[in-house]
Amino acid sequence: MSMSAATTIAPALEPIPALEPIPALEPVRPVAPTRRIEPQHMQALARANKVRLARAALKRDIGASQRDVVEIVRECPWEAESMTLAELLSSQRRWGKARSRKLIVQAGLTETKRLGTLTERQRGILAAALEAKATC
Repeated sequence: MSMSAATTIAPALEPIPALEPIPALEPVRPVAPTRRIEPQHMQALARANKVRLARAALKRDIGASQRDVVEIVRECPWEAESMTLAELLSSQRRWGKARSRKLIVQAGLTETKRLGTLTERQRGILAAALEAKATC
């Protein structure tokens, strides 16, 4: 079986038409910047700074007797949720580690317990102990 030359040649293709010129593009106008999303670690740092500053202001207010610790224990504002009981009580004027520890142990709690993790019952016990101490 032999092949002839005519069978191996590909059929002729139609000529490629000339391309039309591409119209000039309009210049791109700058787009207003969209809200930039910060990385998660930067958001966490910003939140930590916000909480730290709010806690410092709260402790200053407690030390200056502008805010009552009993009210803070009962309400548990967002800035106090991560404070330990010892830190909260020690921020009062004339309350050091020993006095704070004595009241916390008397209430059946630990110094390192965070205010935001207290149950309603524990909050009530601590608030009652603080009120009793204030009347003495």
